[in-house]
Amino acid sequence: MWTIGLGFVAVLVIYFTYWLNKWSNPRCNGVLPPGSMGLPLIGETLQLIVPSYSLDLHPFIKKRAQRYGPIFRTSVAGRPIVISVDPEFNHYIVKQEGKLVELWYMDSFSSLFSMEGESRTTALGVIHKYVRSIILDHFGTEPLKEKLLPQIEVFVSKTLETWSTQSSVEVKHAASIMVFDFSTKSIMFSYDAEKSPMKLSEKLINVAGGFMSFPLNIPGFAYHKSLKDQKEALTMLRKIVKEKMNSPGKHEDMLDQAINNMNKEKFLSEDFLIRWVFGISFATFEAISTALSLALKLIADNPAVLQELTAERKAILKARKNRNSILTWEEYKSMTFTLQVINEVFRIANVSPGLLPKALKDVKFKGYTIPSGWTIMIANSVLQLNSNTYKDPLAFNPWRWKDLDPSVLSKNFMPFGGGIRQCAGAEYTKTFMAIFVHVLVTKYRWTRLKGGNIARSPLLGFTDGLHIRITKKSS
Repeated sequence: MWTIGLGFVAVLVIYFTYWLNKWSNPRCNGVLPPGSMGLPLIGETLQLIVPSYSLDLHPFIKKRAQRYGPIFRTSVAGRPIVISVDPEFNHYIVKQEGKLVELWYMDSFSSLFSMEGESRTTALGVIHKYVRSIILDHFGTEPLKEKLLPQIEVFVSKTLETWSTQSSVEVKHAASIMVFDFSTKSIMFSYDAEKSPMKLSEKLINVAGGFMSFPLNIPGFAYHKSLKDQKEALTMLRKIVKEKMNSPGKHEDMLDQAINNMNKEKFLSEDFLIRWVFGISFATFEAISTALSLALKLIADNPAVLQELTAERKAILKARKNRNSILTWEEYKSMTFTLQVINEVFRIANVSPGLLPKALKDVKFKGYTIPSGWTIMIANSVLQLNSNTYKDPLAFNPWRWKDLDPSVLSKNFMPFGGGIRQCAGAEYTKTFMAIFVHVLVTKYRWTRLKGGNIARSPLLGFTDGLHIRITKKSS
Protein backbone atom coordinates (compact mmCIF):
# COMPACT_ATOMS: atom_id res chain seq x y z
CA MET A 1 0.00 0.00 0.00
CA TRP A 2 2.86 2.38 0.85
CA THR A 3 4.43 1.63 -2.52
CA ILE A 4 1.15 2.34 -4.33
CA GLY A 5 0.61 5.55 -2.31
CA LEU A 6 4.12 6.83 -2.98
CA GLY A 7 3.72 5.97 -6.66
CA PHE A 8 0.47 7.91 -6.83
CA VAL A 9 2.06 10.96 -5.15
CA ALA A 10 5.01 10.71 -7.52
CA VAL A 11 2.68 10.71 -10.53
CA LEU A 12 0.86 13.78 -9.16
CA VAL A 13 4.14 15.62 -8.57
CA ILE A 14 5.37 14.78 -12.08
CA TYR A 15 2.05 15.85 -13.63
CA PHE A 16 1.94 19.09 -11.61
CA THR A 17 5.55 19.88 -12.48
CA TYR A 18 4.84 19.24 -16.18
CA TRP A 19 1.68 21.38 -16.07
CA LEU A 20 3.44 24.20 -14.22
CA ASN A 21 6.34 24.13 -16.67
CA LYS A 22 3.93 24.19 -19.61
CA TRP A 23 2.09 27.16 -18.07
CA SER A 24 5.28 29.08 -17.37
CA ASN A 25 6.74 28.40 -20.83
CA PRO A 26 3.95 28.66 -23.43
CA ARG A 27 4.47 27.10 -26.84
CA CYS A 28 5.82 29.52 -29.41
CA ASN A 29 7.19 29.22 -32.95
CA GLY A 30 10.09 31.49 -32.04
CA VAL A 31 11.29 33.42 -29.00
CA LEU A 32 8.69 34.81 -26.61
CA PRO A 33 9.26 38.23 -25.08
CA PRO A 34 10.74 37.95 -21.56
CA GLY A 35 8.46 38.02 -18.54
CA SER A 36 6.50 35.82 -16.17
CA MET A 37 3.16 34.10 -16.61
CA GLY A 38 2.53 34.30 -12.86
CA LEU A 39 0.46 31.71 -11.04
CA PRO A 40 -1.46 29.05 -12.97
CA LEU A 41 -4.89 30.21 -14.18
CA ILE A 42 -4.91 33.61 -12.42
CA GLY A 43 -1.54 34.73 -13.81
CA GLU A 44 -0.54 38.15 -12.47
CA THR A 45 -4.07 39.49 -12.17
CA LEU A 46 -3.72 40.39 -8.49
CA GLN A 47 -0.64 42.53 -9.10
CA LEU A 48 -2.42 44.35 -11.94
CA ILE A 49 -5.52 45.33 -9.98
CA VAL A 50 -3.72 46.43 -6.80
CA PRO A 51 -4.21 50.22 -6.83
CA SER A 52 -1.39 52.73 -6.86
CA TYR A 53 -1.93 56.24 -5.53
CA SER A 54 -0.22 58.41 -8.09
CA LEU A 55 -0.71 59.81 -11.59
CA ASP A 56 2.51 58.00 -12.49
CA LEU A 57 2.53 54.72 -14.41
CA HIS A 58 0.99 51.78 -12.59
CA PRO A 59 3.80 49.82 -10.84
CA PHE A 60 2.68 46.64 -12.60
CA ILE A 61 3.83 48.10 -15.92
CA LYS A 62 6.65 50.33 -14.70
CA LYS A 63 8.52 47.66 -12.71
CA ARG A 64 8.23 44.99 -15.39
CA ALA A 65 9.37 47.34 -18.14
CA GLN A 66 12.44 48.17 -16.05
CA ARG A 67 13.12 44.49 -15.38
CA TYR A 68 12.32 42.87 -18.74
CA GLY A 69 12.51 45.70 -21.25
CA PRO A 70 9.90 47.58 -23.29
CA ILE A 71 8.13 44.43 -24.55
CA PHE A 72 7.27 41.74 -21.99
CA ARG A 73 4.79 38.93 -21.44
CA THR A 74 2.41 38.15 -18.61
CA SER A 75 -0.97 36.55 -18.00
CA VAL A 76 -4.13 38.20 -16.70
CA ALA A 77 -7.22 36.19 -15.74
CA GLY A 78 -5.83 33.19 -17.59
CA ARG A 79 -5.26 35.09 -20.84
CA PRO A 80 -1.68 35.38 -22.16
CA ILE A 81 -0.76 39.01 -22.85
CA VAL A 82 2.23 40.86 -24.25
CA ILE A 83 2.52 44.41 -22.91
CA SER A 84 4.45 46.96 -24.94
CA VAL A 85 5.84 50.34 -23.91
CA ASP A 86 7.97 50.43 -27.06
CA PRO A 87 6.89 53.41 -29.25
CA GLU A 88 8.22 51.79 -32.43
CA PHE A 89 6.37 48.53 -31.80
CA ASN A 90 3.17 50.32 -30.76
CA HIS A 91 3.23 52.43 -33.92
CA TYR A 92 3.78 49.27 -35.97
CA ILE A 93 0.89 47.38 -34.34
CA VAL A 94 -1.74 50.12 -34.80
CA LYS A 95 -0.94 50.04 -38.52
CA GLN A 96 -1.51 46.27 -38.63
CA GLU A 97 -5.21 46.45 -37.69
CA GLY A 98 -7.10 44.04 -39.93
CA LYS A 99 -3.85 42.40 -41.08
CA LEU A 100 -1.92 40.93 -38.16
CA VAL A 101 -4.21 42.02 -35.31
CA GLU A 102 -7.82 42.87 -34.47
CA LEU A 103 -9.33 44.67 -31.52
CA TRP A 104 -11.12 42.63 -28.83
CA TYR A 105 -14.53 44.19 -29.47
CA MET A 106 -14.37 43.17 -33.12
CA ASP A 107 -13.35 39.69 -32.00
CA SER A 108 -16.54 39.43 -29.91
CA PHE A 109 -18.71 40.79 -32.73
CA SER A 110 -17.24 38.40 -35.31
CA SER A 111 -18.95 35.42 -33.67
CA LEU A 112 -22.36 36.97 -34.36
CA PHE A 113 -22.33 36.87 -38.15
CA SER A 114 -21.25 34.95 -41.20
CA MET A 115 -20.37 36.67 -44.46
CA GLU A 116 -20.17 34.15 -47.28
CA GLY A 117 -17.35 34.60 -49.72
CA GLU A 118 -15.42 36.99 -47.48
CA SER A 119 -12.46 36.32 -45.23
CA ARG A 120 -12.67 37.08 -41.52
CA THR A 121 -10.28 40.02 -41.92
CA THR A 122 -12.28 41.49 -44.80
CA ALA A 123 -15.54 41.04 -42.89
CA LEU A 124 -14.17 42.81 -39.82
CA GLY A 125 -12.97 45.62 -42.04
CA VAL A 126 -16.48 46.03 -43.42
CA ILE A 127 -17.91 46.20 -39.89
CA HIS A 128 -15.36 48.73 -38.70
CA LYS A 129 -15.92 50.96 -41.72
CA TYR A 130 -19.69 50.92 -41.19
CA VAL A 131 -19.55 51.45 -37.41
CA ARG A 132 -17.11 54.34 -37.74
CA SER A 133 -19.21 55.95 -40.47
CA ILE A 134 -22.47 55.79 -38.52
CA ILE A 135 -20.82 57.16 -35.35
CA LEU A 136 -19.42 60.10 -37.32
CA ASP A 137 -22.90 60.67 -38.81
CA HIS A 138 -24.22 61.35 -35.30
CA PHE A 139 -21.18 62.43 -33.22
CA GLY A 140 -18.69 63.75 -35.79
CA THR A 141 -17.67 67.30 -36.62
CA GLU A 142 -20.65 68.09 -38.86
CA PRO A 143 -23.41 67.09 -36.39
CA LEU A 144 -21.48 68.89 -33.64
CA LYS A 145 -21.43 72.11 -35.68
CA GLU A 146 -25.00 71.82 -36.93
CA LYS A 147 -26.91 70.75 -33.81
CA LEU A 148 -25.03 69.09 -30.94
CA LEU A 149 -22.97 72.08 -29.77
CA PRO A 150 -25.94 74.19 -28.58
CA GLN A 151 -27.75 71.09 -27.29
CA ILE A 152 -24.75 70.14 -25.15
CA GLU A 153 -24.55 73.66 -23.69
CA VAL A 154 -28.23 73.71 -22.77
CA PHE A 155 -28.01 70.22 -21.23
CA VAL A 156 -24.83 71.01 -19.28
CA SER A 157 -26.35 74.27 -18.03
CA LYS A 158 -29.42 72.45 -16.70
CA THR A 159 -27.24 69.79 -15.10
CA LEU A 160 -24.99 72.29 -13.34
CA GLU A 161 -28.06 74.21 -12.18
CA THR A 162 -29.28 70.98 -10.55
CA TRP A 163 -25.87 70.26 -9.03
CA SER A 164 -25.79 73.76 -7.51
CA THR A 165 -28.93 72.97 -5.49
CA GLN A 166 -27.27 69.95 -3.85
CA SER A 167 -25.12 70.11 -0.74
CA SER A 168 -22.60 67.69 -2.25
CA VAL A 169 -21.94 66.13 -5.67
CA GLU A 170 -19.75 63.08 -6.31
CA VAL A 171 -18.35 64.19 -9.65
CA LYS A 172 -17.52 60.87 -11.35
CA HIS A 173 -20.94 59.35 -10.70
CA ALA A 174 -22.90 62.50 -11.49
CA ALA A 175 -20.86 63.20 -14.64
CA SER A 176 -21.37 59.62 -15.83
CA ILE A 177 -25.14 60.02 -15.61
CA MET A 178 -24.99 63.44 -17.31
CA VAL A 179 -22.93 62.26 -20.28
CA PHE A 180 -24.87 59.01 -20.65
CA ASP A 181 -28.30 60.65 -20.57
CA PHE A 182 -27.30 63.21 -23.18
CA SER A 183 -25.47 60.79 -25.49
CA THR A 184 -28.24 58.21 -25.55
CA LYS A 185 -30.57 60.80 -27.10
CA SER A 186 -28.45 60.54 -30.25
CA ILE A 187 -28.08 56.77 -29.95
CA MET A 188 -31.68 55.81 -29.15
CA PHE A 189 -34.43 58.38 -28.64
CA SER A 190 -36.84 55.78 -27.29
CA TYR A 191 -34.91 55.57 -24.01
CA ASP A 192 -36.10 58.23 -21.55
CA ALA A 193 -33.90 58.32 -18.46
CA GLU A 194 -36.49 60.23 -16.41
CA LYS A 195 -39.38 57.86 -17.18
CA SER A 196 -37.54 54.54 -17.28
CA PRO A 197 -38.19 52.28 -14.23
CA MET A 198 -34.62 50.98 -14.46
CA LYS A 199 -31.81 53.48 -14.82
CA LEU A 200 -29.65 52.13 -17.61
CA SER A 201 -26.89 54.58 -16.67
CA GLU A 202 -26.68 53.12 -13.15
CA LYS A 203 -26.35 49.59 -14.54
CA LEU A 204 -23.55 50.61 -16.88
CA ILE A 205 -21.76 52.52 -14.10
CA ASN A 206 -21.85 49.35 -12.00
CA VAL A 207 -20.45 47.36 -14.94
CA ALA A 208 -17.58 49.86 -15.12
CA GLY A 209 -17.01 49.42 -11.38
CA GLY A 210 -16.25 45.74 -11.84
CA PHE A 211 -14.13 46.19 -14.94
CA MET A 212 -10.79 45.93 -13.15
CA SER A 213 -11.89 43.76 -10.23
CA PHE A 214 -10.73 40.19 -9.73
CA PRO A 215 -12.76 38.02 -12.15
CA LEU A 216 -14.43 35.85 -9.51
CA ASN A 217 -18.09 35.22 -10.34
CA ILE A 218 -19.28 34.62 -6.77
CA PRO A 219 -21.98 36.63 -4.93
CA GLY A 220 -20.44 39.39 -2.87
CA PHE A 221 -17.64 40.11 -5.33
CA ALA A 222 -17.61 43.21 -7.57
CA TYR A 223 -17.14 41.10 -10.69
CA HIS A 224 -20.29 39.08 -9.94
CA LYS A 225 -22.36 42.25 -9.51
CA SER A 226 -20.84 43.66 -12.68
CA LEU A 227 -21.94 40.60 -14.67
CA LYS A 228 -25.41 40.75 -13.14
CA ASP A 229 -25.83 44.43 -14.05
CA GLN A 230 -24.49 43.74 -17.52
CA LYS A 231 -27.11 41.04 -18.03
CA GLU A 232 -29.91 43.36 -16.86
CA ALA A 233 -28.65 46.17 -19.11
CA LEU A 234 -28.51 43.84 -22.12
CA THR A 235 -32.06 42.65 -21.39
CA MET A 236 -33.27 46.25 -21.34
CA LEU A 237 -31.42 47.03 -24.57
CA ARG A 238 -32.89 43.95 -26.21
CA LYS A 239 -36.37 45.25 -25.42
CA ILE A 240 -35.53 48.67 -26.91
CA VAL A 241 -34.05 47.13 -30.06
CA LYS A 242 -37.03 44.81 -30.54
CA GLU A 243 -39.51 47.69 -30.16
CA LYS A 244 -37.61 49.75 -32.74
CA MET A 245 -37.33 46.82 -35.15
CA ASN A 246 -41.10 46.30 -34.96
CA SER A 247 -41.78 49.96 -35.74
CA PRO A 248 -39.01 51.18 -38.06
CA GLY A 249 -38.90 54.91 -38.60
CA LYS A 250 -36.78 57.56 -40.22
CA HIS A 251 -33.10 58.14 -39.41
CA GLU A 252 -33.94 59.93 -36.18
CA ASP A 253 -31.13 58.38 -34.17
CA MET A 254 -28.20 56.04 -34.63
CA LEU A 255 -30.12 52.89 -33.75
CA ASP A 256 -32.91 53.80 -36.20
CA GLN A 257 -30.36 54.25 -38.95
CA ALA A 258 -28.73 50.89 -38.24
CA ILE A 259 -32.11 49.10 -38.22
CA ASN A 260 -33.03 50.71 -41.54
CA ASN A 261 -29.71 49.46 -42.94
CA MET A 262 -30.27 45.81 -41.94
CA ASN A 263 -31.35 44.79 -45.44
CA LYS A 264 -28.18 46.28 -46.95
CA GLU A 265 -25.56 45.19 -44.39
CA LYS A 266 -25.30 41.42 -43.86
CA PHE A 267 -23.74 41.62 -40.39
CA LEU A 268 -26.47 43.79 -38.83
CA SER A 269 -28.52 41.42 -36.67
CA GLU A 270 -30.52 41.91 -33.49
CA ASP A 271 -27.72 40.48 -31.33
CA PHE A 272 -25.12 42.63 -33.06
CA LEU A 273 -27.16 45.80 -32.48
CA ILE A 274 -27.67 44.99 -28.80
CA ARG A 275 -23.96 44.46 -28.13
CA TRP A 276 -23.03 47.45 -30.25
CA VAL A 277 -25.39 49.84 -28.45
CA PHE A 278 -24.18 48.47 -25.11
CA GLY A 279 -20.54 49.01 -26.07
CA ILE A 280 -20.94 52.50 -27.46
CA SER A 281 -23.16 53.61 -24.55
CA PHE A 282 -20.52 52.40 -22.11
CA ALA A 283 -17.61 53.96 -23.97
CA THR A 284 -19.41 57.28 -24.39
CA PHE A 285 -19.73 58.11 -20.69
CA GLU A 286 -16.76 56.33 -19.10
CA ALA A 287 -13.90 58.26 -20.73
CA ILE A 288 -15.58 61.68 -20.51
CA SER A 289 -16.73 61.34 -16.90
CA THR A 290 -13.30 60.15 -15.70
CA ALA A 291 -11.50 62.96 -17.55
CA LEU A 292 -13.99 65.57 -16.28
CA SER A 293 -13.49 64.44 -12.70
CA LEU A 294 -9.72 64.74 -12.98
CA ALA A 295 -10.05 68.09 -14.78
CA LEU A 296 -12.07 69.60 -11.92
CA LYS A 297 -9.50 68.43 -9.40
CA LEU A 298 -6.48 69.65 -11.38
CA ILE A 299 -8.01 73.02 -12.28
CA ALA A 300 -9.04 73.66 -8.67
CA ASP A 301 -5.54 72.69 -7.48
CA ASN A 302 -3.90 75.09 -9.97
CA PRO A 303 -5.20 78.68 -9.54
CA ALA A 304 -3.14 79.98 -12.49
CA VAL A 305 -4.96 77.56 -14.83
CA LEU A 306 -8.35 78.66 -13.50
CA GLN A 307 -7.33 82.29 -13.89
CA GLU A 308 -6.42 81.86 -17.57
CA LEU A 309 -9.57 79.84 -18.27
CA THR A 310 -11.61 82.65 -16.69
CA ALA A 311 -9.80 85.26 -18.81
CA GLU A 312 -10.55 83.25 -21.96
CA ARG A 313 -14.25 83.14 -21.01
CA LYS A 314 -14.32 86.89 -20.44
CA ALA A 315 -12.77 87.54 -23.84
CA ILE A 316 -15.44 85.42 -25.54
CA LEU A 317 -18.31 87.12 -23.69
CA LYS A 318 -16.87 90.59 -24.32
CA ALA A 319 -16.76 90.00 -28.08
CA ARG A 320 -20.46 89.06 -28.21
CA LYS A 321 -23.28 91.39 -29.08
CA ASN A 322 -25.54 89.41 -26.75
CA ARG A 323 -23.71 88.22 -23.66
CA ASN A 324 -26.31 85.49 -23.01
CA SER A 325 -26.30 84.00 -26.50
CA ILE A 326 -25.45 80.36 -27.05
CA LEU A 327 -21.87 79.26 -27.78
CA THR A 328 -20.99 79.17 -31.50
CA TRP A 329 -18.66 76.77 -33.29
CA GLU A 330 -16.24 79.62 -34.01
CA GLU A 331 -16.15 80.52 -30.30
CA TYR A 332 -15.53 76.89 -29.38
CA LYS A 333 -12.62 76.64 -31.83
CA SER A 334 -11.18 79.88 -30.43
CA MET A 335 -10.83 78.35 -26.95
CA THR A 336 -7.12 77.68 -27.41
CA PHE A 337 -6.24 77.42 -23.73
CA THR A 338 -9.32 75.34 -22.89
CA LEU A 339 -8.31 72.80 -25.53
CA GLN A 340 -4.76 72.80 -24.14
CA VAL A 341 -6.20 72.02 -20.70
CA ILE A 342 -8.23 69.14 -22.16
CA ASN A 343 -5.20 67.72 -23.98
CA GLU A 344 -3.17 67.93 -20.79
CA VAL A 345 -5.89 66.18 -18.78
CA PHE A 346 -6.05 63.33 -21.29
CA ARG A 347 -2.25 63.10 -21.41
CA ILE A 348 -2.03 62.65 -17.64
CA ALA A 349 -5.27 60.75 -17.13
CA ASN A 350 -4.61 57.85 -19.51
CA VAL A 351 -8.25 56.91 -18.98
CA SER A 352 -7.66 53.58 -20.70
CA PRO A 353 -4.58 51.52 -19.77
CA GLY A 354 -4.04 50.93 -23.49
CA LEU A 355 -5.33 49.48 -26.74
CA LEU A 356 -5.92 45.73 -26.68
CA PRO A 357 -5.47 44.16 -30.11
CA LYS A 358 -5.43 40.39 -30.50
CA ALA A 359 -2.88 38.68 -32.74
CA LEU A 360 -4.53 37.03 -35.77
CA LYS A 361 -1.18 35.53 -36.83
CA ASP A 362 2.23 35.14 -35.24
CA VAL A 363 3.68 38.65 -34.89
CA LYS A 364 7.47 38.91 -35.23
CA PHE A 365 9.33 42.01 -34.03
CA LYS A 366 12.94 42.65 -32.92
CA GLY A 367 13.66 38.93 -32.59
CA TYR A 368 10.51 38.15 -30.56
CA THR A 369 7.43 36.22 -31.64
CA ILE A 370 3.96 36.91 -30.26
CA PRO A 371 1.84 33.79 -30.91
CA SER A 372 -1.45 33.93 -32.77
CA GLY A 373 -4.37 34.34 -30.36
CA TRP A 374 -2.39 36.28 -27.75
CA THR A 375 -3.52 39.73 -26.64
CA ILE A 376 -1.22 42.73 -27.02
CA MET A 377 -1.58 45.68 -24.67
CA ILE A 378 -0.29 48.89 -26.24
CA ALA A 379 0.43 50.92 -23.11
CA ASN A 380 -0.11 54.48 -24.37
CA SER A 381 0.26 55.73 -20.81
CA VAL A 382 4.02 55.19 -21.04
CA LEU A 383 4.26 57.33 -24.16
CA GLN A 384 2.32 60.18 -22.59
CA LEU A 385 4.41 60.23 -19.42
CA ASN A 386 7.76 59.97 -21.17
CA SER A 387 10.19 62.57 -19.81
CA ASN A 388 12.05 62.62 -23.15
CA THR A 389 8.91 64.01 -24.81
CA TYR A 390 7.24 65.88 -21.95
CA LYS A 391 9.35 67.86 -19.50
CA ASP A 392 8.31 67.11 -15.91
CA PRO A 393 5.61 64.70 -17.21
CA LEU A 394 3.63 64.34 -13.97
CA ALA A 395 3.11 68.11 -13.71
CA PHE A 396 -0.22 69.53 -14.89
CA ASN A 397 1.01 72.14 -17.35
CA PRO A 398 -1.43 73.11 -20.15
CA TRP A 399 1.02 75.75 -21.41
CA ARG A 400 3.37 73.00 -22.61
CA TRP A 401 1.08 72.46 -25.63
CA LYS A 402 2.14 75.77 -27.18
CA ASP A 403 5.54 74.40 -28.12
CA LEU A 404 5.07 70.66 -28.66
CA ASP A 405 5.99 69.44 -32.15
CA PRO A 406 2.96 67.89 -33.96
CA SER A 407 5.19 65.27 -35.62
CA VAL A 408 6.41 64.12 -32.20
CA LEU A 409 2.89 64.11 -30.77
CA SER A 410 1.62 61.85 -33.56
CA LYS A 411 3.54 58.95 -31.98
CA ASN A 412 3.53 60.04 -28.34
CA PHE A 413 -0.03 61.28 -27.69
CA MET A 414 -2.69 58.64 -28.33
CA PRO A 415 -5.55 59.12 -25.83
CA PHE A 416 -8.06 58.18 -28.53
CA GLY A 417 -6.08 55.37 -30.11
CA GLY A 418 -4.20 55.51 -33.37
CA GLY A 419 -4.12 54.33 -36.95
CA ILE A 420 -7.44 53.34 -38.48
CA ARG A 421 -8.74 52.66 -34.96
CA GLN A 422 -8.61 56.26 -33.76
CA CYS A 423 -11.82 56.81 -31.85
CA ALA A 424 -14.61 58.23 -34.03
CA GLY A 425 -15.94 60.02 -30.95
CA ALA A 426 -12.72 61.94 -30.23
CA GLU A 427 -14.05 65.33 -31.37
CA TYR A 428 -17.32 64.75 -29.51
CA THR A 429 -15.41 63.95 -26.31
CA LYS A 430 -13.25 67.07 -26.52
CA THR A 431 -16.23 69.27 -27.43
CA PHE A 432 -18.36 67.99 -24.54
CA MET A 433 -15.52 68.59 -22.07
CA ALA A 434 -14.80 72.07 -23.46
CA ILE A 435 -18.42 73.13 -23.17
CA PHE A 436 -18.69 71.74 -19.65
CA VAL A 437 -15.58 73.67 -18.59
CA HIS A 438 -16.88 76.78 -20.36
CA VAL A 439 -20.24 76.79 -18.56
CA LEU A 440 -18.73 75.80 -15.21
CA VAL A 441 -16.00 78.47 -15.20
CA THR A 442 -18.32 81.17 -16.58
CA LYS A 443 -21.21 80.72 -14.16
CA TYR A 444 -20.06 78.72 -11.13
CA ARG A 445 -17.46 78.22 -8.43
CA TRP A 446 -16.67 74.85 -6.86
CA THR A 447 -14.93 73.68 -3.75
CA ARG A 448 -13.70 70.22 -2.85
CA LEU A 449 -15.43 68.78 0.21
CA LYS A 450 -13.67 65.43 0.42
CA GLY A 451 -11.96 62.79 -1.67
CA GLY A 452 -9.93 63.47 -4.78
CA ASN A 453 -7.03 61.16 -3.87
CA ILE A 454 -5.80 59.41 -7.01
CA ALA A 455 -6.03 55.63 -7.37
CA ARG A 456 -4.93 53.66 -10.44
CA SER A 457 -5.73 49.98 -10.80
CA PRO A 458 -4.58 50.58 -13.60
CA LEU A 459 -7.71 52.51 -14.62
CA LEU A 460 -7.80 56.01 -13.16
CA GLY A 461 -10.12 56.77 -10.27
CA PHE A 462 -10.26 58.19 -6.75
CA THR A 463 -9.96 56.24 -3.51
CA ASP A 464 -13.18 57.71 -2.10
CA GLY A 465 -14.58 59.67 -5.03
CA LEU A 466 -14.38 63.41 -5.56
CA HIS A 467 -17.10 65.27 -3.64
CA ILE A 468 -17.60 68.95 -4.42
CA ARG A 469 -20.03 71.78 -3.73
CA ILE A 470 -21.01 74.04 -6.63
CA THR A 471 -22.31 77.59 -6.16
CA LYS A 472 -23.45 80.18 -8.68
CA LYS A 473 -21.37 83.27 -9.28
CA SER A 474 -23.07 86.56 -8.65
CA SER A 475 -23.97 88.20 -11.97
